[in-house]
Amino acid sequence: MHVIIAGGGIAGLTLALGLKQRGIACDVYESSPEIKALGLGITLLPHAVRELSALGLEPRLHEVAIENRFHKFFNRHGQWIYEEARGKFAGYPYPEFGIHRGRLHMVLLEAVTAQLGADRVHTNHLCTGVEQDERSATLHFKETTTGKPLPPARGDIVIACDGVNSVIRKQFYPDDKLAYAGINMWRGVTRHKPIFDGATYMRVGSIDTGKMVIYPIVNLDNDNVDGEGNQLINWVAELRRPGAPKNDWHAQGKLEDFFPVYQDWHFEWLDVAKLIQDAEHILEYPMVDKDPLERWTFGRVTLMGDAAHPMYPRGANGAAQAIIDARTLADLLVTSSDPMAALTAYEQARIEVTSHIVRTNRQYPPDYINIKVDELTGGKPFHNIDDVISQQELKQIAENYAKIAGFSKEAVSKT
Repeated sequence: MHVIIAGGGIAGLTLALGLKQRGIACDVYESSPEIKALGLGITLLPHAVRELSALGLEPRLHEVAIENRFHKFFNRHGQWIYEEARGKFAGYPYPEFGIHRGRLHMVLLEAVTAQLGADRVHTNHLCTGVEQDERSATLHFKETTTGKPLPPARGDIVIACDGVNSVIRKQFYPDDKLAYAGINMWRGVTRHKPIFDGATYMRVGSIDTGKMVIYPIVNLDNDNVDGEGNQLINWVAELRRPGAPKNDWHAQGKLEDFFPVYQDWHFEWLDVAKLIQDAEHILEYPMVDKDPLERWTFGRVTLMGDAAHPMYPRGANGAAQAIIDARTLADLLVTSSDPMAALTAYEQARIEVTSHIVRTNRQYPPDYINIKVDELTGGKPFHNIDDVISQQELKQIAENYAKIAGFSKEAVSKT
């Protein structure tokens, strides 16, 4: 069997490693002229780390990531609401990591290059479409930098890992479009002294009056570029403004577009306004997803990761679900004599699970704790959180999301 993978992102490279581990040949075709360490922060939850650990990558992740100990929730006045231990500190068999997305990408690329060979990753190949017959599927390309046609790639099956703007998804769903509900994001990284224990993920406020997600992704001393005990702190500002135009995927963020909401956020435990102002760079993004599909698989072609189920970047689930997609398909391909039957079984195993997460991220995301407290208090400071809502109720909200997203302690421990 020979598998053609369209897209060399997290989904595509993880799939390549899983196929190699199971003795299945593949080639990866990436549109970028060069795969670089781009992006900002990402969180790898225990169910994602479980899959990466099975590929032998956990030791390398420990070298380049920060192992999270706690998640803490605060309102927009800086008042503590709730906290919970995470990963191994919560009794999971696997850790939870905060990591620069580009570093994760490079860890995967290094492993693919070492295990499959550099000649199995073909860059500067922009997918233009796919066709198939009774015996094979063929992926067509043009050179990204010049637009010149390139030779096609033929294999037994084609896996579309080409992201939220998937060309292959568009071929099967010509009217496909992004879903935008007036929520925009601004993301940045700032050199800063460790906050709390230097291994805490923080959710502050809610999207209607200003929300921040803040967590460390790099210990700069480990890279010998700091020497002052600083970390690289990833932060995301989110605002919902009905009728607001959608942010540009590729634009630099402007402080004046969002900073006024946060300019008075000076807490005892963190000066959020200064954290924003001291950012090395700021990017803007829209908060978008797509409506769940009824079908991913078309004969010898199927969708994976963001090409299959793009979801709101809440709860660290986009990358995690792509990684689980990859392992699920690799397992099915190695146990089935019919690759087309394996693609159908993969869809049946994953489509409703991921569709449920897409819908949950819209209505009851992990920061629903913050939203609920804001509803109960009218967005005003409280005297004692226990007078507003019990810790047991907040714990139940957190546990319900973990169950839906597939990273409850029981789910991660038994597989």
